[in-house]
Amino acid sequence: MRGPANISPEDPLRPTPLRVGLAVTAASAVSLALVVPATAAPSPDALIAEVYGGGGNSGATLTRDFVELANRGDSPVALAGWSVQYLPGSASAGSQWQATPLTGAVEPGKRFLVAQAQGSGGTVQLPAPDVTGAIAMSATGGTVALVTGTEPLTCKTAADCAADTRVRDLVGYGSATVVRETTPTANLSNTTSAARPTLTDTDDNAADFTIGAPTPVNSKGQGTGDPDPEPQPGDKRIRDVQGTTRLSPLTGAKVAGVPGVVTATRATGDRGFWIQDTAPDTDPRTSEGVFVYTAGLAPTVEPGDSVLVSGTVAEYRPGGDNASNANQTLTEITGATVTVLSKGNALPAPVVLTPPDGFTPTAGGGSIETLPLEPAKYGQDYYESLEGMYVQVDDARVVGPTNGFSETWITTRPDQNPTPRGGTVYLGYDQPNSGRIKVKAGSATPKASNVGDVWRGATVGNVEYTNFGGYTLATKSVGEHVSGGIQPEATDAARQYELSVATYNVENLAATNAQAKFDRLAAAVVNNLASPDVVVLEEIQDNNGATDDGTVAADQTFAKFTEAIVAAGGPRYDWRQIDPQNKTDGGEPGGNIRVAFLFNPVRVSFVDRAGGDATTPVSVVREHGRAALSVSPGRIDPTNPAWANSRKPLAGEFKFRGRTVFVVGNHFNSKGGDQALHGRYQEPNRSSEVQRLKQAAALRAFVDQVKAVDRGANVVLAGDINDYQFSPTVQTLTAGGTVVDLISTLPEAERYSYVFDGNSQTLDHILISSNITRYRYDVVHINAEFTDQASDHDPQVVKLRPSTGNPQVDRMVHLLEDLAECVRG
Repeated sequence: MRGPANISPEDPLRPTPLRVGLAVTAASAVSLALVVPATAAPSPDALIAEVYGGGGNSGATLTRDFVELANRGDSPVALAGWSVQYLPGSASAGSQWQATPLTGAVEPGKRFLVAQAQGSGGTVQLPAPDVTGAIAMSATGGTVALVTGTEPLTCKTAADCAADTRVRDLVGYGSATVVRETTPTANLSNTTSAARPTLTDTDDNAADFTIGAPTPVNSKGQGTGDPDPEPQPGDKRIRDVQGTTRLSPLTGAKVAGVPGVVTATRATGDRGFWIQDTAPDTDPRTSEGVFVYTAGLAPTVEPGDSVLVSGTVAEYRPGGDNASNANQTLTEITGATVTVLSKGNALPAPVVLTPPDGFTPTAGGGSIETLPLEPAKYGQDYYESLEGMYVQVDDARVVGPTNGFSETWITTRPDQNPTPRGGTVYLGYDQPNSGRIKVKAGSATPKASNVGDVWRGATVGNVEYTNFGGYTLATKSVGEHVSGGIQPEATDAARQYELSVATYNVENLAATNAQAKFDRLAAAVVNNLASPDVVVLEEIQDNNGATDDGTVAADQTFAKFTEAIVAAGGPRYDWRQIDPQNKTDGGEPGGNIRVAFLFNPVRVSFVDRAGGDATTPVSVVREHGRAALSVSPGRIDPTNPAWANSRKPLAGEFKFRGRTVFVVGNHFNSKGGDQALHGRYQEPNRSSEVQRLKQAAALRAFVDQVKAVDRGANVVLAGDINDYQFSPTVQTLTAGGTVVDLISTLPEAERYSYVFDGNSQTLDHILISSNITRYRYDVVHINAEFTDQASDHDPQVVKLRPSTGNPQVDRMVHLLEDLAECVRG
């Protein structure tokens, strides 16, 4: 939402309504009976001909209040130095006269139109007013005075006003009026005015005025019902509003009579409607559509209405207009008045989206907002050049599952880096996939969809820029939902001679979570991961989760999880972990997330060495000529500033078939604070990467310590590194070939375990020391591509044969193991 919405004058939540008549109480009725009527002499020339206070209110046709003057004399009446004044309701002690100064003259036998406040309702504008004020008049009761001065009156009774020689004419309308000539007019409403049909002035408002539909007429004799002249477009069109850059050249300016056809409306959330020019120019940079923002009011126009829109041009930046907000803006017209010229017009043909390969221009890290658009070169420029326009995607393929906000990512370029399961893989900072666009419900709501699903046929809507994702297609109609048929994957079980190590981010798992979450995660460990020997877990929370009371123990969380695994048919896992210090490891406040190990003691043993705690660093020692850990489990360099407010890596020493394997669980700091790919700053600043690089250096230093003692040591680094396989973070870990990042060994189209903004990518990694040459690696897709998720991450598993430390011996041992497998098979 944009913050407080503009409230209709009739909205009961609005304090002190300015445009609603005040009810007559018993006390006020008594005061009415005591009022002395005004007896000033009737005006010989200039007088008030009509008053109307319902403009812009609910049910009104006209958008503004007005006071119409007339001259029944034979000579012009100069109005300079005069004013039209208004006193609300029953003239209570706090009421004050409000004045609109006049200019010009009212000619003999002619009318003179004074426009007053504009409301949010109505569809018909007044004829061109002779003077415009800003007084919000009540629809049902008040007093209007024609005054030969501009100082606000101070009289609060009929007698006092009659005694003020500046008062040329006085009209009290509605039953709640105190100040009037003799008796007030009959009651008015949002759809009726009080008019003086014969310009008779008997000093009795009830006798002189009749009630009916408002008929404003200006000094040129033009009224709202006059066929001539028809409302005319102003000198600005939508292309002028949009301009050739991301920012309108008219930002902050008022525009009048911008023509267009309504293509779609939005009655909830950021309410408003889109209009589009049906006579486009030939400049591909200028959009022919724009959003008209109606704040808290549902739009009164319909698709197919030909309209003229007047209002103020604005650039709305989702998330706030401050320098730290990297979002781009949405060009729109605000505070609008709308004239409907005709209805039922054909909509312009939607533009079929075909963005180019490029993504955004560069500004050396600065803002691209003032750069001329190049829609034939850059996808983000292309979408900006269509901002507000009516567009279409044929056979849209889903590349990001529907989230909890009913948003779905599709691709307009299904040929762009496709994954085998229907997504779009992210393979480099220079390959951000320009075909992606977010979809959210406009007047039509897409069905919840998984990656690979297709919306067959045409999906039609309007392009806008929104928070959390950038360029967005607000749907007006959606193609037929056709399932892509993807199913959760399952890996095969480890062979007898393979040690299976998995990593799984279980997304803030705490003992306080519903049993259903534990059951679903446990079923994945057993059925989809085939009960790995070691499971590295990320985002295990303390026993009471986000409750911030100093609790750091997580034994109840582990117990509940391991019991759920047994119930799902899996092994009874043991666990090892180290409680963090309270609120030092980041994550959800009070949650105290940490990394941990589950292991199957039937298949693998854990080497326990006492002394590991939150602040004691693990070191590598030599034992019988081989590397060993000083404490197990132990945290790697936990007091290093690299791990400030971040999870510390957990190292553990395992034994499998007599061979030692060092497993390190990791969860590097998040990408929070990085500028978005779709933002105004290009290239985006990856500020969070600085800390991850330091963390990668600290982790790599530990690996080097192990290898310095024992070059043949088996090392497995697993967990949520929070960075891509092509990132400097991962390159720091793999430099020199000491460890191998297994995601990079897969075909490019399969290098993902996470889906964000429609990009299939990886944040999770398993890296193994390069001396481990026999392994089978699998990313098990069970969450990230599905709208129904147990976690937002997919788990990974490697089934490896640990090295003996001697390549020749390894070859022999592996051969014997293969023969044994054949015999067993």
